[in-house]
Amino acid sequence: MWFPPLPVVIPLIVAASLVAIGAYLPRRVLDLVACATAASVFAICCHLVAASADQPIVYWFGGWRPEHRFALGICFVIDQAGAGLAALVSLLVLAAFLFSWQYFESVKSLYHALMLVFLAGMCGMCLTGDLFNLFVWFELMSASGVALCGYKSEEFGPLQGALNFAILNTLGAYLSLTGVAIVYASVGALNFAQASASLAAHDPGGWLVPIAFLFVISGFLVKAAAFPFHFWLADAHAVAPTPVCILFSGVMVELGLYAAARVYWSVFAIPLAAHSSVTGALFLTIGTLTVIVGGIECFSQRHLKRLLAFSTISHTGVMFLGVGLLSADGLGGTAIYLLGHGLVKGGLFICAGILLHRFRSVDEFELHGKGRELPWTGLLLLLGALGLAGMPPFATFFGEGQLADSARRHGLGWVSGVMMLSGILTSAAVLRIGGRIFLGWGLRRPFDSDEAPAIPMESETHGGHRNTPGTMWLPALALIAGAMAVALAPSVRIAALRAAHRMEDTRGVTDHVLLGTPMAAVPEVHIAPALGELWKPAVNVACAALLALAALFPRALGRARRAVVHAIERAIHPLRAMHTGRVGDYVAWFILGVGVYGAMLVFGYRR
Repeated sequence: MWFPPLPVVIPLIVAASLVAIGAYLPRRVLDLVACATAASVFAICCHLVAASADQPIVYWFGGWRPEHRFALGICFVIDQAGAGLAALVSLLVLAAFLFSWQYFESVKSLYHALMLVFLAGMCGMCLTGDLFNLFVWFELMSASGVALCGYKSEEFGPLQGALNFAILNTLGAYLSLTGVAIVYASVGALNFAQASASLAAHDPGGWLVPIAFLFVISGFLVKAAAFPFHFWLADAHAVAPTPVCILFSGVMVELGLYAAARVYWSVFAIPLAAHSSVTGALFLTIGTLTVIVGGIECFSQRHLKRLLAFSTISHTGVMFLGVGLLSADGLGGTAIYLLGHGLVKGGLFICAGILLHRFRSVDEFELHGKGRELPWTGLLLLLGALGLAGMPPFATFFGEGQLADSARRHGLGWVSGVMMLSGILTSAAVLRIGGRIFLGWGLRRPFDSDEAPAIPMESETHGGHRNTPGTMWLPALALIAGAMAVALAPSVRIAALRAAHRMEDTRGVTDHVLLGTPMAAVPEVHIAPALGELWKPAVNVACAALLALAALFPRALGRARRAVVHAIERAIHPLRAMHTGRVGDYVAWFILGVGVYGAMLVFGYRR
């Protein structure tokens, strides 16, 4: 089969061609070529999803196959989890290109080329079966992401956001490369399967393996915006062009989570099996802290793009909780949740882009009531808020239900409460901005503020606009509708759970890659009953609506309003003090995070 490398090869070739001749092509030709490329990659990835249903596809570049269970060549190992995520990547890139069609009045071929390189890097991360090449795709994705974040390089804000992005992700990449070097020095292997087999057969002992694991995933924790590696994300979203934000929040962050889970199950699961509870506790701790910090910061924002960025951080914490369960059901629920979140968040960022296109602002208070001109955008925003709250029929509902069921069967019922907290805080924030912008509810300026609010925001387009082209709102409609449609098909949920079982079968994958041995049949999967969990999204939405109304109408709280506002400010102030915007502070938090999580692993393994 010659299909496997095409999701990477096609966008790289087209990107190089656009750099070479793009200056001579009309704008619409550039747009058509970019859209056609993303659409073709999406079609190929969908084909790979179907083709890998029974057995993972192993593609050895140059025909360098393993000899005597020893791999010298580089390979792609494509299962339904990786191919499905690559399909989501290409779909969101296509949506971003369609949104860009009439969003930017003028854009050069460099934008299209960078987006296609970004696409290639993300697809490579989804499909690779090699540790070092995982790092290479990570770096390619980071380099193009930094360039896209600072695309408007003539302005200070994008440069600062891109600098924060570059420094934090580069530090994470160096640490990941150090972890890869430790693995290679220990067993002389970089292929996932062979590294796993060698570590299982010749465990170097001591703390070397857990420290290598921590180092390898550190770069992915930065990319996934896990606490306390998350500081760069909101800064990048605030200044990056909206089409780029669709990818940052819709799938790039999720790729960091996927890479951490893939590295654990493909390489470290067997040598760390005796201490799996420690690894699970690490992921659960990361997830809980990320949910809380991201949710509180999300509700405190009035800058729409920063608000949605912190929402992404909180929901990434939910997905880390799913990975921390270290079970196939939990991993399958995470995959379903990831799919729904990526589609919903992509649609919400398009809604924010529509507001910026029409009114040259993303300030919640400055947009007070202006959204009445855009009722359909308001409806999409409302649906997105329900999706964040995990309401049926969104995929987030089924994913969260699967996670809650798995957590309950593992004696971790508290995980469900943490997930509900994320849904309440993030959907309340979106409902609040929806009420203020599209219904004209609430105050026109922050509570107890005598000065008109103002958030400096350079418009991404020239001048105001009196209408919203269909190429801008149709992608949002398609993404949000897709988040509902995919979950209504039981086959999608079954496929996600089957893919999770495949991903967790480390020995089966190792033998399949190195020896060509067919993997054992997947056992019958357990789909969590959905109807029994209906009360949770209902509670989420009710609490979120009450919280949003309290924020919109603080005077309705009567005499308690000042006490409530003061309590909220005291809770938010420490978190705001952490987000200084200074890269040196963010580096300090990065070092602290690596130290604390490393100490958790070391002391946990000594017990």
